[in-house]
Formats: sequence, C-alpha cells, structure tokens
Amino acid sequence: MLNGAVETFDVVIIGAGLSGVGTAYHLMHRCPTRSFVILEGRDVIGGTWDLFRYPGVRSDSDMHTLGYNFKPWKAAEAIADGPSILEYVNETADENGIRDRIRFGHRVRKADWSSADATWAVEADCDGKVVRFACNMLLLCGGYYDYENPHRPVWDGERDFKGTVVVPQFWPEDLDYRDREVAVIGSGATAMTLVPAMAMGGARHVVMVQRSPTYVVSLPSRDKIANFLRRVLPDRLAYAITRWKNVIRVSRFYRISRRKPERVKTLLLRLVRKALGPEFDVEKHFTPHYAPWDQRICLIPDNDLFDAIKSGQASIRTEEIDRFTDDGLRLASGEVVRADVIVVATGLRLQVLNGLSLSVDGRTVNAPDHLSYQGMMLSDVPNLILTFGYINASWTLRADLTAEFACQVVNELERTGNRQATPRLTEEAMREMPLKPWIDCFSSGYIQRAMHRFPKQGDRDPWRNTQDYLADRKSLKGAPIADGVLQLSNPQGS
Repeated sequence: MLNGAVETFDVVIIGAGLSGVGTAYHLMHRCPTRSFVILEGRDVIGGTWDLFRYPGVRSDSDMHTLGYNFKPWKAAEAIADGPSILEYVNETADENGIRDRIRFGHRVRKADWSSADATWAVEADCDGKVVRFACNMLLLCGGYYDYENPHRPVWDGERDFKGTVVVPQFWPEDLDYRDREVAVIGSGATAMTLVPAMAMGGARHVVMVQRSPTYVVSLPSRDKIANFLRRVLPDRLAYAITRWKNVIRVSRFYRISRRKPERVKTLLLRLVRKALGPEFDVEKHFTPHYAPWDQRICLIPDNDLFDAIKSGQASIRTEEIDRFTDDGLRLASGEVVRADVIVVATGLRLQVLNGLSLSVDGRTVNAPDHLSYQGMMLSDVPNLILTFGYINASWTLRADLTAEFACQVVNELERTGNRQATPRLTEEAMREMPLKPWIDCFSSGYIQRAMHRFPKQGDRDPWRNTQDYLADRKSLKGAPIADGVLQLSNPQGS
C-alpha cells in the first residue's frame, strides 16, 4: 500500500537520456491514451551525453543506427561528437513536448509491486524528501552504468604523484593540459578518443598506457552514401535506407568475425599496418590475445589516433603499471612514463536494474535469481521492462525495439482488460534448461566484473538475450504478446 501523497500514472519511465526520451516518443504515438511521467535523477536531459564532458567525447558507432528510428540524423558527420548528440536528444524532446513530462532531480531508489493493486509503488529522492508515484507499468531507461562510481583501480604510490589525476566520468571544466605531458591509462573507446583529442588540443605529448591491446578500425566520420541519399531523397527515406545499410554491414561483419576470426584479425591488423607504416610495432600494440568481437572493437574516425601517433604527438606503451611515482608512472619494466596529468580511463561499472531496489508482493527481487525474457523482462516480475542496448551494435537499435515492445504490452493489457503481464517459466523448463550469463559472448572486463549481479539467460527463445538485432526484430515484430510464456492476468475486480 502507498502512504502519503502519491501521483498516479499508467506508466513511469526512469531516465531522460537517449533511451528515456525515445521511449516517451513511442508511448505518445503508440499509446496516446496512456498517461506517463519521466523521472530523471539529474537536472538535465541527455544522460550519458550530458554527463561525459571529456575532450573529444563522441559516438563509437554511426549515428544512423545510434539515432532514433523515427527521427532522421541530418548532420554530415555520421560519427558525431557528444554535444551534437546531446543537441539531437534535446531537439527530440522539444519537438514532441517530452520535456514537459520530465520531473528533474527525482532519483528513484526503490519500487514495490503489489499484485492486489496491480501497481508499482515508486519512491524517489527529491531535494532531500521522498516523493511517491504509482504506476501500472515501470520502464527502466536509466542506462547501464553507475554514474557515481566508475571502475577505478588503485595503484601504489598515487599519493606521491605531484600532478593531476583525472577520471573521464568526472572531467573538471577548468583542467588546462596545454603544453603538459599527459598519460592516459586504458585501451578502450574512451582512451582512444582522449589520446588524439588531447594531442590535437595542445598537450605537449600524450601517452596511452595499456595493459593489453584492443582491436581498432578506422572509418570515415562522414558517410558518403548517406549524404548523397539525403541530397536526392526525402530525409526519412534517405535515413531509413542508410540505417538498414549500416545494420546489415555491422551485422555481417560481426557474424563473419565469429565464423572466421583469423581472417578478420588479419584484415584488421593489415589496415593498422597500412595506417601506421611498416616500422610501427603493430604486433605489440594493436594485436590482442583474443579474437575479434570477443571484446568490442574500437572505432576511430578518420584515422585520428593513428595520425596522432605518426605525427609524434602521441605514443603507446603496452605494459603493466608497477606504481605511480612523483612525476608519472613506473611500468613493470622499470621505464618511467613522465606525466603532468594522468587520466584513468579504465572503464565503467555496470549497474543492475538502474540501481533500484525492487520487490514483488513483499519479496525482494534479486536479479541473478531470474531469467531474462526477450532480453527485456524478468521471469516472475510483472510489468517491468528493462532497456539495455547491444554490446555489438548501436544502443538505440535495441532501445527502439524495447520501447515498441513495451507499447505493445501496454496496449494488449488495455485491450484484454488485464492489468498484469508476467513472464513465467515452468518448473520443468527450469530444470531442463541450461543457464548462462546474461551476456555470454564478451570477455571484456567491465562485462565479466558484473555478470554475477545480472539476470541469467537460457538456451532457447524467449529466454535468450541474443545480442542480435536482426534476430530480435524478426522474433518481436508481429509476434503475439500472449505467447504462452508472457502471461496476462489480474483483471480489474479480480
């Protein structure tokens, strides 16, 4: 039961970032009679794209698939910078009246489902007070990582360092790195964005210090086909064609990588050698010990990282860090990388269920005890839908699919007079089905560190989390909501 003043909506969306704004659009157009509110813990729209302010922050996939399926990306740059993406999200919100549906400064902490009331009781912190909401459907669109707590290893000697240590997630606005020596610890997308951006931004020299290499591929920041199509076709048609072109290209590359990893590895390394020249040690610095797409392949635009290395503005050290020193980093070999600024770009900390505490009829929801239904819901948890994008493709491809599915569930409940949609797994199926981690196709550290806290997946539909947009789209488009697993129940007055 809810106590105190409570605002009631049909749907509550958590998060006003890329996913939350897109989900709101789909609700407004597919479920026009349903009321909803967006609860956003921060004071602005944009989520990741407002939080991250480090130099060069940009997309690591093309904007024709990272953009919404309903709003064409019109800029010439397909690999866009953070401010441009933030403007796109804000523009979407303002064009559709979504900003008026957002309650800023409302950080949701817990939600409790009552089957008797067919209601989620949602509690949020706002200006030091607890604010309460009630809804029938709860949509978690708050992203996949902890905004307050990045993955932050600690090294011996950090207190000895006399320079400045920075974490990209909390980039200080007043940091002046011009004409200073910079060391960037890490080998992921953030590090590979920072190194050329800081090198071109006036740093005296930037060193990327990586424990092990990552596969890297360079693509043009501008999609010539997309820009041509936009000149000769209506925006929506040009965007749709480009979107499908890129979906198929990325999907095909991923599948070839899984089937013929050595062939793809040879191709990727050949491209790096071509960019850096025969004298550069590609084997040491750009040849991982794993197969392509065992971890995410880093995309760089227009050879920017390679150009920074060739120009001498940047360099790479591939070695374990022994400790911090007063003037930089001492590597395991004893070599010291001198630095005035050290950037710790060591990755994100994944967050389960947007960090919420959940319960169903007084029983705490412990995510690992549940199976993932369609990668979007949890077994035995009613009226809860989670948005979590693809690891091997653009986030928004999955976010759009999830929003469309959520709208189908909302409409089907209304059509049938039911109030509850719950994925149910029979005891027999539970006994027979092997269980796997929610994401089992990636060896990346940030994934492996967190999977024990996430739901499980099975080995058959609809309990698989496929990480395959084309397969997901095929299985969801036109499929009945009441599929024998997702059970509709709890009509009014029952």
